[in-house]
Amino acid sequence: MPYRPRLSRRDFLVTGSIAALAWRNRVIFAQTTPTPATVHTPSGTLRGESFDGVRIFRGVPFAQPPVGALRFRPTLPIKPWPGERDATRFTPSPMQWGEAPTTSESSLSHSEDCLYLNIWAPEGKGPFPVFVWIHGGGYIAGHASEPIYDGTRFAHEDIVVVTVEYRLGVFGFLDLGPLLGTSYDGSANNALRDLIVALEWVQANIASFGGDPNRVTIGGESAGAKLTDILMGVPSAQHLFHQMISESGGAERVWSREYSETVAKGYGDQWRKQSGKGIPALQSAAPDLLIEAQHQFFEEWPQHFPLRSQIDGSLLPQLPIKSIAAGSSKGKRLLIGTNRDESALFIGPRPQTDPAAKDLGNIPLAKFDPVFRRYKEVYPEMTDFQLRIRAVTAEEYWVPSVRVADAHVQGGGTAFMYRLDFTESSGRLSGFAYHSLDVPLVWERPHPNAANLAAETALASQIHLAWVAFLRGESPAAPGLPAWPQYSASTRPTMILDTESRVEQKPQESELRLWDGVL
Repeated sequence: MPYRPRLSRRDFLVTGSIAALAWRNRVIFAQTTPTPATVHTPSGTLRGESFDGVRIFRGVPFAQPPVGALRFRPTLPIKPWPGERDATRFTPSPMQWGEAPTTSESSLSHSEDCLYLNIWAPEGKGPFPVFVWIHGGGYIAGHASEPIYDGTRFAHEDIVVVTVEYRLGVFGFLDLGPLLGTSYDGSANNALRDLIVALEWVQANIASFGGDPNRVTIGGESAGAKLTDILMGVPSAQHLFHQMISESGGAERVWSREYSETVAKGYGDQWRKQSGKGIPALQSAAPDLLIEAQHQFFEEWPQHFPLRSQIDGSLLPQLPIKSIAAGSSKGKRLLIGTNRDESALFIGPRPQTDPAAKDLGNIPLAKFDPVFRRYKEVYPEMTDFQLRIRAVTAEEYWVPSVRVADAHVQGGGTAFMYRLDFTESSGRLSGFAYHSLDVPLVWERPHPNAANLAAETALASQIHLAWVAFLRGESPAAPGLPAWPQYSASTRPTMILDTESRVEQKPQESELRLWDGVL
């Protein structure tokens, strides 16, 4: 019988963006016979493949497997390997709920042994700019090997692309100190540590692929963008990257130590109830059991995304937004933006008995409701459904992204802001610029059956080339786009990306003011 996990509404909130990307996936490699490609790195020799002028290396380890005694522990760098390592296949993704067994030699599509990265490199010596991509998935799902993240298009523009796996869910975002003892304090930041060790690997090894370690851009979408924004506020990581791209992000989504402890105890209670085992069993139980308990924990927890990074006083000394404003990302460049109707992917009209609480990522319903009641004053022409989409989009993505841009500029950085207004042309999401719609445009993979394929293809080319220009250290630009001004907190110039793109000053200003002092 096929494996078909039952999806609740909360599961859909977490996995919806991944599903939206999946239906847009196409064959990712040119249908030609690959030729071997070998690279000698400080970590060891890798044997990958070359397709159409692009060298591809899959499943490259950057850290020691976080298994056994290293479960829940800080990331340790990979030790150099002897001989030649096969890098022609993707490795299993991090542990996550709903992943089905496969018939491939990897046995499972997910594994606790997950700290690997994938590289697409132009043929040639370079040095080429490097784009390190952090996938999304609500901190509990996602894959660095999603077909849409194929780096061939960027490599053809002389960009080295690196996609990175990191520990998800309880393995990367749960503080085990309150449950297993003080030696596990701060384990809610293990996913951040994974990314930092990956960036250290890039610094040490990427020149072997023609990449320039002095021109590294980190970026991502959704949870990947939020992690990018949080990394901007990690003082000890600033030497590892030079630019950032944030698509639907924000830096508010971190916990205090006190709330991390509350979350840990909540998960511990669920673990005992569901597994019938004690807390010490967390260190040795089958990883699938931990994920099953996590799934039920998410179903019952009152707040969206309870597993998050935390302010630990060392890696994250304070709220990332405060560190950014104080200059932690000074001198760096940021490309940041959101989609106009992000939350249309997740929510729909529902009765009054079904509140928005589980759609909110940063504040409780009691703080959201007074703001939402004022939305009709700003947008009297909108339906209640449209107002809900607009307000939840602002709470989760747009306002946090504006505040990251403001803080970054205040701290001495340079920023470029965008808003995607281009909308889906058919189906349930027709007329909406929903969450994740930007991804196939950035990676220049428009849906081949789109009703407005010509317009989508043209815009995808423009957006992709604008991102390429930014990765090269230039202002984002492409044929057909107006001049893209630098962002300032006073005028907030924003590139509105659409079939006919334009620049707006202070877009949605009245709406933004509704959120003063709320987030």
